[in-house]
Amino acid sequence: MAGIDRLVGKRGRSAFLAEVAREEIQRRQQREALKAAAGSWKDKDHPELKRGSAAWVRKMRAQSETRFRRIRQYRDRH
Repeated sequence: MAGIDRLVGKRGRSAFLAEVAREEIQRRQQREALKAAAGSWKDKDHPELKRGSAAWVRKMRAQSETRFRRIRQYRDRH
């Protein structure tokens, strides 16, 4: 308790402990959710990521940039 009191003061102890408890509950719930979801991702269901997620993100960004240029060119002409 002395360490907690040094960090947050005696008056902040309850709030600190409540916050730590909330964070720990959330962390444990997230861990359980990850365990439950293990194996649910199937590579065959996501062929767009076959070359890796970074390649997919680059492709999406390039498509967005191409689309943006076309929209801008159309707007500039009209």
